[in-house]
Amino acid sequence: MKTTLPARIKSLTAAIAAIGLLAGCASSGNPKDPIEGFNRAMFAFNEGLDAAIVKPVAKGYDAVLPSPVKTGVTNFFSNIEDLFVGVNNLLQGKVPEAVSDLGRVVINSTVGILGLIDFASDAGLEKHDEDFGQTFGRWGVGNGAYVVIPVFGPRTARDTVGLVLDIAADPVANHNPERTRDLALVLRFVNDRANLLPADKVIEEAALDKYSYMRDAYLQRRRNLIHDGNPPREVEADSGSTDRPLTAEAGVVGPQAESAPAPAMLVARTQPPEAK
Repeated sequence: MKTTLPARIKSLTAAIAAIGLLAGCASSGNPKDPIEGFNRAMFAFNEGLDAAIVKPVAKGYDAVLPSPVKTGVTNFFSNIEDLFVGVNNLLQGKVPEAVSDLGRVVINSTVGILGLIDFASDAGLEKHDEDFGQTFGRWGVGNGAYVVIPVFGPRTARDTVGLVLDIAADPVANHNPERTRDLALVLRFVNDRANLLPADKVIEEAALDKYSYMRDAYLQRRRNLIHDGNPPREVEADSGSTDRPLTAEAGVVGPQAESAPAPAMLVARTQPPEAK
């Protein structure tokens, strides 16, 4: 029986995560990154793939297509994503946000011509960023080991399980016919990478050790997202283990400033581009 692309992706993601966790016997001793040797190897693979293929294609895409077209592509996929963003907000108990997400889909799918134009943001409906990894974090599931997955880039063990569910729920990855689905996946991936091109120079200039910079930026950003920009005070000795649920936190600091720039990496859906 023929195996579909989403099924192969989910199997590969689960297998890589398992290999990474088993590689913990070669632990670096860093509680935030216990399998650093394995992760650095995967990071080097992703960097090579990006430099050889993905980034040149993204640069060509960015140079050839006019800005309104690129904005329309970004808005189109962002509108589809709002469907399961709303589901995750509902699972997290954030009903008003879930209703807002559904309202965004309705408005942008109709008045916005299948999501090509983001009228919902102009109407005051905020764009949210939620996934199953964040939902697990809100439920109190700990990070687990930091792991770098080929093509998808940095994750934690918790976010890797969330990624499998994200793919299973992704309308694009599960669309038929297969040829249309595959073209849509490639277009979304290249468009996402093109939207990250401006961050490349910032990262290159800021990072003495690019791997460490991107790891710390990812972990900080995910923690910030799980707590909706208002994370609890972090206990240093426990910083690499778990994020406790919000309701269990006693000491909470004020809203943080924007986290470090999102790393320009091979991340399919880690940070969806902001709709315009």
